[in-house]
Amino acid sequence: MDTEAQHVERDRSFRTPEAEAGPDDSGPVTAGPEQDPGSAETISDGPGTGSDAPEGFSEASEEPSGPGTREGRSRFSWVDRVADWVPGGRITLTALVCLLFLLLFSTFVLQPFQIPSGSMESRLRIGDRVLVNKLAYRFGSEPQRGDVVVFDGTGRFGDADYVKRVVGVGGDHVVCCDREGKLEVNGRSVDESAFLYPGDSPSDVPFDVVVPDGTLFVLGDHRSASSDSRDHLGSPGGGMIPVDRVIGRADWIAWPLGRWTGIDRPDAYARVPAPGGAHG
Repeated sequence: MDTEAQHVERDRSFRTPEAEAGPDDSGPVTAGPEQDPGSAETISDGPGTGSDAPEGFSEASEEPSGPGTREGRSRFSWVDRVADWVPGGRITLTALVCLLFLLLFSTFVLQPFQIPSGSMESRLRIGDRVLVNKLAYRFGSEPQRGDVVVFDGTGRFGDADYVKRVVGVGGDHVVCCDREGKLEVNGRSVDESAFLYPGDSPSDVPFDVVVPDGTLFVLGDHRSASSDSRDHLGSPGGGMIPVDRVIGRADWIAWPLGRWTGIDRPDAYARVPAPGGAHG
């Protein structure tokens, strides 16, 4: 009996931690299906909070990204550092960026030029500012008859930039004047009355030239006041302008504002045949 009593006593003294804690006051407990203890590692607290959260969700403790967050601010920290270094801060930095943009734009895309003389009157007047399209001949395009171009005259006309109208391109036979007193290109008379300065003749100096390939024959619209290819026929290069000396095509009159307009290619050369016989 002593042995029985001791066995019962030992059973009463053995209590589980759950029994020590007492009953759960949070509510009734319902029994559920038995669960493998190892499977508890795969249970998440909800979408986006566990390692197996669906794509597109982030950890609840992760900071959102955006312009106002630490990540967004760090992207522009270099701007703040440069602004602190430059006198005047952000205002000076903004001005410098704008100037750099204008410089690059003027160097590679569109450059203003001021008309210094009356050689292209009456289309272009002294003091006019034209915008020169520097991409016009950059991608395989070539100057066409009738284009108004700005070119570097170094070694041909003088150490300066000039603006003239293209009259002949490589291979053209240009003559002045025909029996009617007109300019003739590849055997076709050209009516220049739409742009020739009033009262001027096509040329007071007779000439008969064949334009070498890769060069241009150019004249001013105000023929009696223009120094152009005619005046350099006996000079090195024969008054011809290499195509690679062309800076660009004058496409707009930008100043004064009252004269803002495009500079179109006239129709006068539309019926001129190419040297091979096809129309230019």
